[in-house]
Amino acid sequence: MASGLALALYGVLLVPVAVLIWRRPVLALYAWLVGLAAHNAVMAALYGAGVRGGALTALQAWKEVLLGIALARVGLDALRRRELPFRILPVDVLAFAFAVLVCLYAVMPQGWLDGAADRSAIGLALKHDLIPVGAYFLGRSLIVRREELVPFVWTLLGVAGAVAIVGLLDDFFVPISWWRDSAVVDYFHKQLGYDYHGTGGLPENFIYNTGSDVHFLRRLVSVFLGPLASAYLFVAALLVAAALRRRPRVLVPLCALIAVALLFTFSRSSLLALAAGFVVIAYLLRHWWPVAAAVATLAVSVAWVHVFPHVAPDGKWTKQDLVLQHNIAKQHPGATGNAGSINEPSIHSHWVSLREGVRTVAHHPQGHGLGNAGQTASRTGTEIKAGESNYTEIGAETGVLGALVWIAWVGGVFVALLRRRWAVGVTAAFGAALVLAVQTDVIGDPWLGYCLWMLAGLAIAPVPLTGDDDRSASGHRARPPEGERSRARDRVLP
Repeated sequence: MASGLALALYGVLLVPVAVLIWRRPVLALYAWLVGLAAHNAVMAALYGAGVRGGALTALQAWKEVLLGIALARVGLDALRRRELPFRILPVDVLAFAFAVLVCLYAVMPQGWLDGAADRSAIGLALKHDLIPVGAYFLGRSLIVRREELVPFVWTLLGVAGAVAIVGLLDDFFVPISWWRDSAVVDYFHKQLGYDYHGTGGLPENFIYNTGSDVHFLRRLVSVFLGPLASAYLFVAALLVAAALRRRPRVLVPLCALIAVALLFTFSRSSLLALAAGFVVIAYLLRHWWPVAAAVATLAVSVAWVHVFPHVAPDGKWTKQDLVLQHNIAKQHPGATGNAGSINEPSIHSHWVSLREGVRTVAHHPQGHGLGNAGQTASRTGTEIKAGESNYTEIGAETGVLGALVWIAWVGGVFVALLRRRWAVGVTAAFGAALVLAVQTDVIGDPWLGYCLWMLAGLAIAPVPLTGDDDRSASGHRARPPEGERSRARDRVLP
């Protein structure tokens, strides 16, 4: 009954949204900016309401449906005009080459590559790898007026502010016991297939383990149901806001709120990425204040390691938790709860995973096939050949060639963004994501995979227009001539 009602409501909501996106594909970005932030929380709530299995999987596919509709529209228009909506650049060739290579590895027999992924794992990995490519090409195919760009940024900042408020309220006022008894545990385990062993079966990174037998520290997870995804949104928002520099009475307190929320995610890698993003802003704007911001960010990240244990809300282990924690401690002697130590479990895990991933790619340069790495392998019970880093995960699946093409593509996108000095915030956020990708699966976070890669495509492809004179009803047109582009270079975008 619950599944039927949910699917009916889904259809009622999806149809008008699909029509709007068919008419103006750029609206998909608004849907993803807002919808992907709330996606996990909504899906967990639906699971708790009795919507499960295939019905919930169908609901989860709304983001892919919108991407497909938007790409179909720009593709149809290109066929009618008999020309692409953008001039082909080297980075576009690399994106296409990466997509082709991923598809080839998807149909290649796993036995040839010493892989063990089943069809389900291959399908998940195929989606995982191709989503950023599709979002990028959608952005490349669209063009927006100058006045439309600022609403994108304010939408992003508004979403980040809302996520920050919800996260802080949850962190300090909602007891961890509520989360243990919520549908979130079964949603992750039974619907998504993750094998988590955190307190009460929650994801391990819901909390920070100090090594105490009494209590642990809470991390901000908010509606993303994870501290890392929340942190990545906050980093992107702060970098875009730093480049925006408008309405300071609104922007300053909003950024302060987002920055506080970022600290309480206790994602040290995100603070390092934020500092790297400020360096990019300094390079593009030729100002010294972003360098000072980068230095301040690094100083705060070092200090926060010592401050966080004294200000973070805590929670108590259950007896079952303690049994599990003691067993884990026996398997990892020498581990410490000191957040600044190389033997701290999270830092140690990232380092070991990166090191082993590099070894896997070096010793098996042809790759193991799709579905044998990262969270895809984790969800499907497949032996994990590499994890954490996007670079090693892609190399473990598609070999050295796939890793090199991926690196060349995303690196080429970053270089192309650097050459378009009007897209300062997007360039900084994309650079920060590439730094994060060294130790985590950034494209496995749908918000980044869809929103940031589409924004990168938008920033590379067109120049903002001042009017609708040469703009089609669908919101995209062919790349403007060189003269028009050069005249627009003084229009700085966020």
